[in-house]
Amino acid sequence: MNARHGCVLFAIMAAAAGPAFGQGAPAAVQTGAGAQTSVPDFSGIWRHGSLPWLIPPASPPGPVTNRSRRKDNGQSDYGQLVGDYTNPILQPWAADVVKRKGELSLAGIIFPNPANQCWPEPVPFLFKHMAMQMIQQPDNIVMVFSEDQEVRFVRLNASHPAKLVPSFHGDAVGRYEGDTLVIDTVGTRTDRPFAMVDLFGTPYTDKLHVVERYRLADYEEVKDDIARAAKENWRPQGPMKTEGYNDKYLHVHFTVEDPGAFTAPWTASMVYQRDRRDWPETVCAENRFGFEHEAEVPRAAKADF
Repeated sequence: MNARHGCVLFAIMAAAAGPAFGQGAPAAVQTGAGAQTSVPDFSGIWRHGSLPWLIPPASPPGPVTNRSRRKDNGQSDYGQLVGDYTNPILQPWAADVVKRKGELSLAGIIFPNPANQCWPEPVPFLFKHMAMQMIQQPDNIVMVFSEDQEVRFVRLNASHPAKLVPSFHGDAVGRYEGDTLVIDTVGTRTDRPFAMVDLFGTPYTDKLHVVERYRLADYEEVKDDIARAAKENWRPQGPMKTEGYNDKYLHVHFTVEDPGAFTAPWTASMVYQRDRRDWPETVCAENRFGFEHEAEVPRAAKADF
């Protein structure tokens, strides 16, 4: 069992362990004044199904987007990842990194990233995964991501340690603000291969700070985001279905700042729909030659046993 599958097993055991870990979403939280308020139920499986994944805001500053567009609908061309190095959020050195990555893609060279190399993915790169299962506990939240079975742990009602040891996912602490779950992440490792926040190779530094805000929303609250997502991102399964969808949407708003790489904080969002199907396991096979399964998976000359 590798470390990634060990984390998945721990998450499953935690969810099933009973009172020590809790069952499902906590019913209430204690506020500073002593009153109890209900906690929104984010538990379960959520799916967005878009590539890339971040939705640009209605007005900038927003994330780096793809200069290469599909000819049939004008959406981001997932087969050619050419980040917009002219985005004013990028400091000159970061813009140069994005430009060089795009030149590789234009030349037909698939440059490595944490997803196609099976490395842990930093936030917000981590949300590339099309589906996420959230397990809510009274003191923590576990997020299990599809495709590579990445697992992220969020401590609730806690502070970042004074002496923070950087980690692949960073130190994530969360709190409930009414109907919103707020997650604050710092301390993401930079001394690692493929240190980037998106598929365009946008770099980050040890000053990376990401704040996520999760809310359950009706269609009217997210329809503008869905429209911008349809314009920007490619969905292999077609447009997000809204007719006949009777569940709430999960709306996630990101604020990303990094004075070492960006000129200003920028924002983006994502919209998920509930997925009530079984949770599939898709394990990453390390492949130095292509994205996902576009190239031959490396094979050993002989069996290990």
